[in-house]
Amino acid sequence: MRTFQQAFLALVLLLLAFPLLAAPFVVKDIRIEGLQRISPGTVFNYLPVKPGDTLDQHNIPKVIRALYKTGFFKDIQLRRRGDVLIVEVVERPAIAQIEITGNKSIKTEDLKKGLQDIGLAEGRTFNRSVLAKIKQELKRQFFNEGKYGVSVEAEVTPLERNRVAININIHEGETARIKGIDIVGNRSFSDEELLSGFQSRPGGWLAWFTKEDQYSRQKLAGDLELLKSFYLDRGYLKFKVNSTQVTITPDKKDIYITINVDEGDIYTLSDIRITGDLVVDPQEYFPLIHLRRGEPFSRRAVVDSTDRITEKLSEMGYAFANINHIPEVDEEKKMVSITFYLDPGKRVYVRRIEIKGNSRTRDRVIRREMRQMEDAWLSNSKLKLSRERLRRLGFFEDVTLETPAVPGSTDLTDVVVTVKEKPSGSLAGGVGYSQSQGVSFTASITEDNFLGTGKKVTLAFNTSNYNTHYQLSYYNPYATVDGISRGFNLSYRKTNYNELNVADYRTDRSVASVNYGVPTSDFNRLTAAFAIELIDLKLGSLPPKEIIDFVAREGDRYLDFKLTSSWRHDSRDSAIFPTVGNTQRFSLTVTMPGSDLQFYKLYYYVRHYIPLYRSFVFSARADVAFGDSYGSTSTLPFFENFFAGGQKSVRGFKSNTLGPRDSTGDPLGGNRKLTGGIELYAPPPFKELASTLRLSTFLDVGNVFQDTIEWDELRYSVGVAATWLSPMGAMSVSYGVPLNDKDYDEVENFQFSFGSVF
Repeated sequence: MRTFQQAFLALVLLLLAFPLLAAPFVVKDIRIEGLQRISPGTVFNYLPVKPGDTLDQHNIPKVIRALYKTGFFKDIQLRRRGDVLIVEVVERPAIAQIEITGNKSIKTEDLKKGLQDIGLAEGRTFNRSVLAKIKQELKRQFFNEGKYGVSVEAEVTPLERNRVAININIHEGETARIKGIDIVGNRSFSDEELLSGFQSRPGGWLAWFTKEDQYSRQKLAGDLELLKSFYLDRGYLKFKVNSTQVTITPDKKDIYITINVDEGDIYTLSDIRITGDLVVDPQEYFPLIHLRRGEPFSRRAVVDSTDRITEKLSEMGYAFANINHIPEVDEEKKMVSITFYLDPGKRVYVRRIEIKGNSRTRDRVIRREMRQMEDAWLSNSKLKLSRERLRRLGFFEDVTLETPAVPGSTDLTDVVVTVKEKPSGSLAGGVGYSQSQGVSFTASITEDNFLGTGKKVTLAFNTSNYNTHYQLSYYNPYATVDGISRGFNLSYRKTNYNELNVADYRTDRSVASVNYGVPTSDFNRLTAAFAIELIDLKLGSLPPKEIIDFVAREGDRYLDFKLTSSWRHDSRDSAIFPTVGNTQRFSLTVTMPGSDLQFYKLYYYVRHYIPLYRSFVFSARADVAFGDSYGSTSTLPFFENFFAGGQKSVRGFKSNTLGPRDSTGDPLGGNRKLTGGIELYAPPPFKELASTLRLSTFLDVGNVFQDTIEWDELRYSVGVAATWLSPMGAMSVSYGVPLNDKDYDEVENFQFSFGSVF
């Protein structure tokens, strides 16, 4: 067939060139006719004949074939006018635009990229024969997404100036759903155990959300690799997937997958050796190798051990060390010995650290966060920690660190820190609402990076149904070069507790304070604060007996001197929507001798975040507090009591309503608090919302007590919640169902707040 086509093409070329067959001639000049978009120079570059060459019937076909190969022309004719060669061409049209409609599961940009890979893009020459390739390529992309019922229609519309517009209409159809996955050949593990980590699986009751039953070739390929790793990590060194059959029903809606495997035998580890340029004593490496002789061989354990050795060498300045693990297999005994070969290379030093992109932030603000030093060994872990610390500042949208080699040197490198600054100050005003606080108005001027020095200055005002607050504060995170922080704060707060579901009284607090903080590590900080606090207490129209008795004993105006010491640990990967790490806070506040009221309060809070499968995050928290009086004060002041219930405590119960009540039946709080819970965070159904929306289901527990914790009085609730970082502020909603509420408890299933600060 191909021979016939070639002969036919040659005949056509000869017929087209018939006027030139009469006799050969020497070409004195060449003229190109018919060009519209393509320049004559482009044509001359492809022409195999030049002025001065002799043209005859033998090389005429070569000329025409050379021009056809360019793909620019749909018709080519050669003519002779004296000693002048006339090349007459008809250009193919150019693609002016490509419009794709009907696609939902794949972005238009991704579809166009696939078309570009086969030579179809705006501005390129259009060849009608590629229409079939267009449909084939688009269908291939949708097949990979499990859209086997997709149909593609392409329409070509001529435009002026020899251009065309291509309109592609796509009807995706339904995604094929996985109805069953069978593994054949597995003897040691059940199908359920092997499929537990698969992203592809028959749909469960959450399939509408997880999309786990939607078939995708890429997803199945990842699952097969996961299956292979499962066996290799358990000693099945010769495991292999023999074949995979994917069967689709005639209606192209249901898919059945069969995976044929050969497990092979279990290989155990016989010996561990370390060789090469060891740098230090070999015994220092063995604790990093988490392998045991006689146990099944594990590829994952080998890779992890290699990474730990690489990290150790990096800490010693061998930033580009190469570690090879070489297995030796004894097929007869089914045993494996592993040799770690170390090639540390040269120790690399940092010549200088260069800062780029900081048009506002001063160099020293960035340099003081760097844990990698100049003239020191290059350490990958210190580079990583430096980048994390810079990102936590909140001054930059992005931070990148590069380590270009110093020209002419094999053991020196520079560290280039490139930052992209973002506005660090805000002039804000807004309105918020929550069920516990009602309508609130806020106004604030905050500069987190004052004059590029990294200092924070705040002037704020907010008011709500229960609270009026004014604040002026200053904080310098580096009051000394060692990272000791210092801050000052002046505030005034007027609170009506009757509006907070609490007893009928009001307080006016004026506070002046100073605080110092000392970093003890990259994740821990100790803080000490001294505050002078003036409190005016005003009773409502119907105050309870407990408050009346307290005022009779202690008066209604207090001047207190408070000392607060605290420890904080924060290893979260983000302050908003964290996925890993934990935060802990422990503090002790005590009033000094000479204060009108003598009391102390202990507080501890901890919350862990554990990443799970497919962007799910598990969180557990505990919140414990204790307070009491000392000296001449008889009890912990009632306005220093702890409260529970509400969105940030035990959801499903009305805010601040749990615990002891006063003689009028209103919540009074207690001097002991115990709350906590577990929460499972789920990613939103659309990836575009991952940074602004978080969904969860929770179990909350807790209560407040007076003097003695009564375990049978703990309240429990379960429910679902969502937090959305909207353009107008953060919105949190939850629906909680109490599990053991009593008759006197105040239940509030649906709770929300808008405009909260995180």
